[in-house]
Amino acid sequence: MFSCKTRGFCPSCHAKRREEWGEWMREKLILDTPHRQVVFTIPKMLRIFFKFNRSLLSALCVCGKEALLKYLEATTKKALTPGIIAVIQSFGSRINFHPHLHFLVTEGGTDKKGQFHKVYPFNDLLLCKLFTLEVFSLLLGKKLINKDLVQKILHWRHTGFNVHSKVRTESKEETERVGKYMIRPILSLKRLSLHEGHVVYQYGKHSSERESMDYPCFRRDKPLIKSGASLEFIARVTSHIPDKGQVMVRYYGLYANAHREPAPCLRRGRLLQKQGKDEKKRIRSFVSPYY
Repeated sequence: MFSCKTRGFCPSCHAKRREEWGEWMREKLILDTPHRQVVFTIPKMLRIFFKFNRSLLSALCVCGKEALLKYLEATTKKALTPGIIAVIQSFGSRINFHPHLHFLVTEGGTDKKGQFHKVYPFNDLLLCKLFTLEVFSLLLGKKLINKDLVQKILHWRHTGFNVHSKVRTESKEETERVGKYMIRPILSLKRLSLHEGHVVYQYGKHSSERESMDYPCFRRDKPLIKSGASLEFIARVTSHIPDKGQVMVRYYGLYANAHREPAPCLRRGRLLQKQGKDEKKRIRSFVSPYY
């Protein structure tokens, strides 16, 4: 029996895991404080490096985290530790290769004394500049680009780097909904249809927002696609399968393993009940292999 081996790739078996993860996140992980969804995007010119070297996706995630920490320090003049759920996505709305990051971040963080400082609102322009520097530093260090290309991109009117943090949640239920959106599978089965040997994917609400891709579909009498034709649909979908052992969802700061106990100032002095061994095993059974 075919399986995606819990890589978050299959829209069928992924649905159950996403619901379980959302419940675990709401009940066991996130703090009862407003969150922001921060989306980091890179230029099309640089995406090719991440397509053929998937280990760079992990480094890209670190770039987003470092940019966010530097932003919080620059705006508050203090070294804050926020809670971050970081999701690496390799796909765009058309199932095309579009590596980008989705961060679910607490609106602020704790200082060294454990006091929580709110940061509201987020300055996307400043955060984008910090993220840009982190990505350029990464690619220059790997010797994948040179300084001439960096200057060329920086002189463009639109560099292709973008940060969006307008999505804000105030309750745990809203945060869970955004979190489950962030870990969605690469496509929706409801948007797929087959027409004369082509897969049609409805990526938008308008009838014109459709993508047609070749697919090996055969009739009893003759094939609809000649042998040797481009199997674009299969190529697009399989290009998003994570490498074996690659973690696509990461936890930083207050949400890292070392900081899973919530900040007392946000729990109003209430103590959390310690999880038993059986409960820990249950959580680990569907979280660890999955992410």
